[in-house]
Amino acid sequence: MITQNIALYNWNNGVIIIAVFGLVCLVLIGLLVKFMATSDRKKDEPMEK
Repeated sequence: MITQNIALYNWNNGVIIIAVFGLVCLVLIGLLVKFMATSDRKKDEPMEK
């Protein structure tokens, strides 16, 4: 009976860490898409030496 009440693993910390990792991944992907969309490179002019 007492073994049923003992928590073998606490899932709260793991869920929080996975959520933070997912949020960081989404932010990094968003920044990458933003940098790809707002390129300062001009295609018409040749590159300077």
